[in-house]
Amino acid sequence: MIPALIPAPHALTVHDGSFELTADTAVSGPECHATRFLTALLRRATGYAPPPSPEGAIVLSLDGPADLGEEGYRLDVSAGAVRLRARTEEGLFRGVQTLRQLLPAGIESPVPVPGPWPVPCVSITDKPRFRWRGVMLDVARHFFDVAAVKRFVDRAVPYKFNVLHLHLTDDQGWRLEIASHPRLTGHGGTSQVGEGPGGHFSRADFAEIVAYAAAHHMTVVPEIDLPGHTQAAMASYPHLAPEGVTPELYRGIDVGFSQLAVHKPTTYDFLDEVFTEVASLAPGPYLHVGGDEALQTTAEDYAAFMTRTLPLATRQGKTVVAWQEAAAAPALPEGTHLQYWRPTHEPVPAPLADAASRGVPLIMSPANRAYLDMKYDETSELGLIWAGALGVRQSYEWDPEAVVPGARVAGVEAPLWSETLTTSDDIDHMLYPRLPGLAEVAWSPAPKDWSSYVPRLRAHTLRWDAAGITSYHRSPELGEG
Repeated sequence: MIPALIPAPHALTVHDGSFELTADTAVSGPECHATRFLTALLRRATGYAPPPSPEGAIVLSLDGPADLGEEGYRLDVSAGAVRLRARTEEGLFRGVQTLRQLLPAGIESPVPVPGPWPVPCVSITDKPRFRWRGVMLDVARHFFDVAAVKRFVDRAVPYKFNVLHLHLTDDQGWRLEIASHPRLTGHGGTSQVGEGPGGHFSRADFAEIVAYAAAHHMTVVPEIDLPGHTQAAMASYPHLAPEGVTPELYRGIDVGFSQLAVHKPTTYDFLDEVFTEVASLAPGPYLHVGGDEALQTTAEDYAAFMTRTLPLATRQGKTVVAWQEAAAAPALPEGTHLQYWRPTHEPVPAPLADAASRGVPLIMSPANRAYLDMKYDETSELGLIWAGALGVRQSYEWDPEAVVPGARVAGVEAPLWSETLTTSDDIDHMLYPRLPGLAEVAWSPAPKDWSSYVPRLRAHTLRWDAAGITSYHRSPELGEG
């Protein structure tokens, strides 16, 4: 029987027999997150306390072959032992997630449950198709606290995502404390969609999120969205507004009505100070500067704004990430990544096609394939539908390299915007069952086969049940198993 692994590995051979995990099974490996994670996972669900051993029946090692790359691994399971090899700690961590999925669904239980705990005998060689495999959480439209963000990370980890993009600012709220501009959160963080109280991350909160993501081998990419989506910033500091008049806090869901004062030198002083603080709080290599839906900014002003703003980010030693509209900037700094978000049935904008022809790497997030805030169908209570309903099959059956022909694709990201979401259960409902398929799009070799994917995905619902995830969407597309 083929194991229900998602994302599907690069190469898999199934052998006869199984390895039996028992209370006496020893785990050995380097002192790293992967070893600690596996030991804690086994202890939590089985009640066993895996004894450390220089040998061990489950052995993790950093002696994998060079062709595995940074995230690849080799997993060999026999009746007598489990051997996981990689070149890096990150590769070991990805392999641990595969071993996790080879164990029975009960391994996801937050409390000890009865065994047995067989692992099928397999040989797996695996590495990712794309280096950028991201999930995005919008904490600006509705605020989600540290615990909710950690839970979001936990949902992404089993499926080998490696980027956590946080949309931290928008018209409805500014969510990250900036010490040099305290009103951004003191005032601009007090609103959200509807009548809720808003909220924000203190510097210590954000450091906790960054550390938690790092422990799960995910890089945090903070987004400060500019020059549109800036009502909360201008309500906090009116000199940022073109007219210098204090706008009101905004609690709706319309877009495209706000813009910074792009001609004022003080705007760029402000951005320099904000980027400096954000860069110090997020040690990863990327800073996302937004750039989308600046509908009140003329093309000339937008180009001038980006020309002055992008170097402020690179001066912090960061690689710029921006939504696809930033392709219109006269000159993009070296390494800039553009994030494609429009539906795939729309023509590719000429500036983006031109940037792609020059080798600018693209992160593929087409709304009709990857936007997890789209309704499953017209009857869904949560979500929006401006890009059309997004079912499970539609989110799975697409090729990132076919969206912009000839483009250099850095990877795939699944954004979750929060206009209609207020709880972690709402988040779970929109993630599952679409998130695993997007993970497979990002990790596994092409092409994708829906008929072989469905039974694997159906098996994962047992894992979600065991984990206590109760709000996932019961999609009729999965059929009955």
